[in-house]
Amino acid sequence: MADPVVAVDLRSDTVTRPGPAMRAAMAAAEVGDDVYGEDPSVNALEAQVAALFGHEAALFAPTGSMANQIALQALVPPGGELLCDADAHVVTYEVGAAAAYGGISSRTWPAAGGDLDPDQVATMIRVDGYGAVPTRAVAVEQTHNRSGGQTIGLDTLRRLRAATAAVGVALHCDGARIWHAHVAEGVPLADYGTLFDTLSVCLSKGLGAPAGSLVVGTADRIGRARRIRKRMGGGMRQAGVLAAAGRYALAHHVERLAADHVRAARLAHALAPYGVADPARVRTNIVALDLAKAALDAPALAAEVRAGGVLISVVGPHTARLVTHLDVDDTAVDRAVEVLTGALDRAVR
Repeated sequence: MADPVVAVDLRSDTVTRPGPAMRAAMAAAEVGDDVYGEDPSVNALEAQVAALFGHEAALFAPTGSMANQIALQALVPPGGELLCDADAHVVTYEVGAAAAYGGISSRTWPAAGGDLDPDQVATMIRVDGYGAVPTRAVAVEQTHNRSGGQTIGLDTLRRLRAATAAVGVALHCDGARIWHAHVAEGVPLADYGTLFDTLSVCLSKGLGAPAGSLVVGTADRIGRARRIRKRMGGGMRQAGVLAAAGRYALAHHVERLAADHVRAARLAHALAPYGVADPARVRTNIVALDLAKAALDAPALAAEVRAGGVLISVVGPHTARLVTHLDVDDTAVDRAVEVLTGALDRAVR
């Protein structure tokens, strides 16, 4: 049976579609061959994003996963070690790319999301010697997807930077949703950026562009990253049509993220009785719904609310995720609350 017309898609902030003004910007984009470095729209986007984060250079890549993996390969030689948390995107949702393509060994600390403990991370760092795999980089995620969009505090990041710098270990930020942290916490992007050796930042999560992420770092490191991108098949040609969408998103869709945060908070408070442990911790655009205490089945819930025109993401047998974004307005939130609470009420009877 065909699905009904979907009124509200809360599966991810990657499902947005470019609106007329963004499409017009794409159509009008100046383009050239980016592999030759001759696409003016790509060059302008790279320079803009590098400046926003207080770095020398940036590199446009087609996807966030590729941007992460380019950055990690630029930091960690084959046989070196990456430390990250157990729920980090780079080891959870990138199908083993660090090992498969970079020869990178990874070790994790227990998932903590925004509650990162720099002292714990510092104790895990291994230096050269005695046959141990040396730690070459630490990666953190800002905001943290699987912890419900939590942010890592600036003071915590500064402590982590001090700990890694003291032993010559690089620090990478998977900043796919760092724009949300910037808006929610009021921290300038450059204050985040200068704490990291590399960042990956995404234009198609939250900002509404159809594709594209950037790797940010020093000019030397981005020069090496460009070669890695080519090796991975990420060298695009007239990519300016995508870069133009990204530039439009940066100009028009960053500050409006605050509205997504408000709508996510509305969802969290409405669903608190059913499995949102602490609605006050929902500060950005992701709501994690833990159905374990009520012994409810997340796939069954997703199937039922789909019939009512609401899509949610299943991330575990008893865990669902809801994400607000550019294409979810107040009316859509009202509809989602009505359908979800109705389904959950029936399930717990």
